[in-house]
Parts: sequence; C-alpha cells; structure tokens
Amino acid sequence: MEIVIVDSPEEAANIAADAIERVLATSPRPVLGLATGSSPLPTYRELIERHRRGQLSLATASAFLLDEYVGLPADHPEAYRTFIRRHFTDQVDLPPTALFGPDGASDDLAGAAASYERQIAASGGIDLQLLGIGSDGHIGFNEPTSSLGSRTRIKTLTDATRADNARFFADDTDAVPRHVITQGIATILEARHLVLIATGASKAAPIALTIEGPLTAMVPASALQLHPHVTVIIDEPAAAALTLTDYYREAYGHKPGWQRH
Repeated sequence: MEIVIVDSPEEAANIAADAIERVLATSPRPVLGLATGSSPLPTYRELIERHRRGQLSLATASAFLLDEYVGLPADHPEAYRTFIRRHFTDQVDLPPTALFGPDGASDDLAGAAASYERQIAASGGIDLQLLGIGSDGHIGFNEPTSSLGSRTRIKTLTDATRADNARFFADDTDAVPRHVITQGIATILEARHLVLIATGASKAAPIALTIEGPLTAMVPASALQLHPHVTVIIDEPAAAALTLTDYYREAYGHKPGWQRH
C-alpha cells in the first residue's frame, strides 16, 4: 500500500488525475471505476481541465459507478448516475453509452446486482478504481460488518451514513434512501489499481484504521491491505492519527522512477 501525504485537496487531485491519465494513455480501451461524494470532486475538476486543454481523452474509455441509491427516479439530481454526469462525464468526451451503474430502480434488485457484475466482467475488469472512505470506514456502501468476500448486492445504510449524506439532500436525512446497490468488497478488490482519496480531519480515524489497523469487517476499507496495488492519497489533517507518517513520506519521496508508471 502506497501512502501519499499532501498539503491540500488540490494536490491530492493532481496525483489522482496523473494516475488516471496514465491509464487513459496506455490502455486502448481503458475501464475506470468512478466514485461519488465530495472527495473525488477536485479530481474530476482536474480531469475536466486537462481534457479542455487537449491533454487527455476518454473517447475510448468506459466507466462504472461504485453504487446507486435504490428507489430514486433516474433523473433525480442526487441519483449517482445524474451526479457523475453533472460533475464529470458530461464535461468530457466519455460516450454516454459507456457509463454504467447499478439499476437501483429495478423490480429485481438481486438480478440487477448480478447483471452489473457481468457487465464489469464483460468489460475486461476495471483498470483503476477511484475510492472515497466513510467516517465509519466504509468503501462503496459496504457498511461495517460487510463480508470481505461480498459481491455487488443491496445494502441497508446506517443512520450515520444517511446523516453524512444528508448534505446532498438539503440536510434532510429522511430524504436519503435507506437502501443502495453497491459493488461488494471482493468486487472492488478485483480492480487492477485502487486509488483512495481522503481529506480533512473527519477522515483521520478511519484512515488510521484502514492503513495501520487490523484487517476486519468492522472497517471495510481495511480490506485494501489485501490488494497488491493501492494508492492512498491524504492531506495532513486526514493523516493526523497515523503513526508511521515519517516513513510514508520517505518511501514516497524516494520512490524509484520506474514505479511511477
């Protein structure tokens, strides 16, 4: 696991965007995994700016969402497909038909989850999966005690997660759906490169448990310890509870050039 400690969310966004740009430049049909929420937004803004400068293209790419709320209308402004289109994909050249998400409006949610797994597999698998982390250590919507072997499925959100997400629903927790379809932890771990971004003091505790704590279903993000290629990009407040910060800085500062590709 590579730990990158930066001075600002903008610096974190630049590093994440560099990783995505490398995938876009080196794969003929790149497959990206996109996260929603606040943490990835600076990265999407940076990618949009690079696209406008002609620095990168998503014309041959496809993209898969981590999750989707159950029961929201397809055109709801906080449905994750709508969110990602508004904040990212409608502002670059990703073909609209190349954006995929779980069908949270399906009458057969279990079937929709299985179908989504097949779509990911048919694409050849995800080259780079962007991730955020919840205050309780969840990734995707895999809440604490989620199976580390889980696949895409319906999940019930905790009251704490719904409260965290109420800011997207005019601060009305009751408006946040109770259920979601999310990629499972095992599904996430199949991506070839995982890039987790976390900024701010509220992420310090879950980041410390993810990186330096035990592997446990109580902290779903700790499953990233099992993956061979993980980059965790955090600012100083999010790094505040780590014990080996000096080592992480030394390791990244002395990273061999060949490892940067």
